[in-house]
Amino acid sequence: MKIWVDADAAPTDVKEIVFRAAKRLNVATVLVANRPIAIPPSATTVSVVVVREGADQADRYIHNKSNAGDIAITADLPLAGLLVEKGLFVIDPRGDEYSPDTIATRLSMRNFMDDLRGEGMVVGRSHPYSDTDKKAFASTFDRLLTKATRK
Repeated sequence: MKIWVDADAAPTDVKEIVFRAAKRLNVATVLVANRPIAIPPSATTVSVVVVREGADQADRYIHNKSNAGDIAITADLPLAGLLVEKGLFVIDPRGDEYSPDTIATRLSMRNFMDDLRGEGMVVGRSHPYSDTDKKAFASTFDRLLTKATRK
């Protein structure tokens, strides 16, 4: 089992939780980004892969290199859909788990909202990352780690 992090947009709090878990469980962890990401010297099981710049390069790398039973952290719904289909445990930085039961609905809603934004009917952004989001992520991540290590 490996932990994969779509790291370009992952909040610092998420990365810190992942670093601690990777060290505690001695799990290989890969941060994939379009730019270098600093990792603490104590995170000996964590590596960073810098992909060339361009749309979806990090997503392609994670999709191509990951395996069923791995854990992936991403806020990218199309990537989450591909990874769920491949058999990964997938979580977003706010603690929402993507599963075969939920991903189709989430993708459909995302596409609908993209259409509305394209028509100028919806504006705005998501709320800032909060302590509640951090706690939700930590809880779901811990549950998925337990599931993944039992497989």
